[in-house]
Amino acid sequence: MASFVPTRADTIEDRRLYTQARLTEVACLDCLATVGVKKNSEHHTTIQWSEEALRACPEFSRMSQRPEGRPVREGCPRMQASIDAAARDGRIPIGAEDGY
Repeated sequence: MASFVPTRADTIEDRRLYTQARLTEVACLDCLATVGVKKNSEHHTTIQWSEEALRACPEFSRMSQRPEGRPVREGCPRMQASIDAAARDGRIPIGAEDGY
């Protein structure tokens, strides 16, 4: 359960901008799961996974089968390769706009 639920309009808009603004859909070249991606710089990538994408990803499924479960901060290398390819091909804009 969330310990803080924003109610102010400007806070809600900030959260929307940070988590949803400028997201580009990228499909995994392996399993076709689709995520939202934003690159504020060459080295900073935000990835928004939907429940559907998490279920479709065989790598996350394999990681979840580990006795200790899937490490929260461990990503899918196949999706990362797909995002890198999309960035190289110019399909993902790089650079923050308005601080987001």
